[in-house]
Amino acid sequence: MIEPRTLRGFRDFLPDVMLVRERLMETARRVFRSYGFSPIDTPALEYAEILTGKGGDESDKQLFRFKDAGDRDVAMRFDLTVPLARFAAQHSSTLGVPFKRYHIAPVWRGENTQRGRYREFVQCDFDTIGTESNAADIETLLVIHDLLVGLGFERFTIRVNNRLILNGVLEQLGLSDRTVGVLRTIDKLAKIGPDAVVEEMIERVGTTREQATQVLATMGASTTLDDLATTFSSNELVMRGVDRLRQLFAAAQTAGIPRERIQLDVSIARGLDYYTGTIYETFLNDLPTIGSICSGGRYDNLAGLFTKEKLPGVGASLGLDRLLAAMEELKLLGTEATPAAVLMTQFDAERLGDYLRVGRVLRAAGLNTEVFPDAKKLGKQLQYADRKGFRIALIAGSDEFARGVWQVKDLKQGTTVTVPEAELVVTIQSILATT
Repeated sequence: MIEPRTLRGFRDFLPDVMLVRERLMETARRVFRSYGFSPIDTPALEYAEILTGKGGDESDKQLFRFKDAGDRDVAMRFDLTVPLARFAAQHSSTLGVPFKRYHIAPVWRGENTQRGRYREFVQCDFDTIGTESNAADIETLLVIHDLLVGLGFERFTIRVNNRLILNGVLEQLGLSDRTVGVLRTIDKLAKIGPDAVVEEMIERVGTTREQATQVLATMGASTTLDDLATTFSSNELVMRGVDRLRQLFAAAQTAGIPRERIQLDVSIARGLDYYTGTIYETFLNDLPTIGSICSGGRYDNLAGLFTKEKLPGVGASLGLDRLLAAMEELKLLGTEATPAAVLMTQFDAERLGDYLRVGRVLRAAGLNTEVFPDAKKLGKQLQYADRKGFRIALIAGSDEFARGVWQVKDLKQGTTVTVPEAELVVTIQSILATT
């Protein structure tokens, strides 16, 4: 016998979790489409040269990379943004710009597994390609906000920063040649703390202690855009970043986004190397330790690796499986194991055709209905209904069929009403409306 087991970092999803997962994806599609983003898809496998060197050394180490049957060097995508850059370069003449796309699909990273992190996980991406306008950056913030609200969250914070500010600060501190190393170290601030970050900058990046301390002082939690503008008024990069963020905060307020849901955080850097402008990380206020559940930013040069045409981009990604892990920890997952609200019990095997007929009538009215396959004891069928999380059970035997009526049992309230068949749809809709 083969032991049934899954690889480390990979998971099976049972119906109760998968139903929530699909609801989250449906919500994401609805929000993305409401802003005019169109769906695309790309292969799970890319030529290795497409993916390597785009997210940094760490991403390269995490690639699932191998030779295929044709001896080609291939790898499984580690995110959906790098394939998008290849896609945009390959199809730009057909797509036109600006091009707005969303992509919901699995990605793979061979990283160490931990809470909310897996080796196979789904990302829900949206991006705007072909414009450097700050309006696209601001819209990205709005989409993130509306996505979280659409998913049912009220207590969350979108932290924003701009790589121009970070690059300008490092330029002024004489660390331009160590930008990548410094930013990757800063990105660990929430995980390892300021003292460890300082030591890592000194030991691994090669900064002086004074430089490392100055970097952290500039990126403190109390730093404001006015502080940056005053301290670095002569630095063009910092001032460009400050201006773009000022416009973002002002436009978001005008658009009606609650101010407490947006926060400047000069310490966030985003670990991937391709970001060039505004960056975003989103945290649940009730569980910030799970990490950012929706992140992204502006990347103006990524497509330039594949084409001479200028194709700047900006976007973000919802980490679906990390969000699910957070919802599980916050006890926000439901217990339903069926997408149907109604169970049609089978009381009389000789009336199977009638059960199937009425089931079709209910489905045509938009009521998901499952017909129990066997004429077992009613108690066993109702136990099945409770275990699966049905809201309503329908019961009819020879007496009910003779009278043209159905028993409608509200499994949540424990009540039963008997109604004519013609009133079934209205009765069920009324019960479901009280959920």
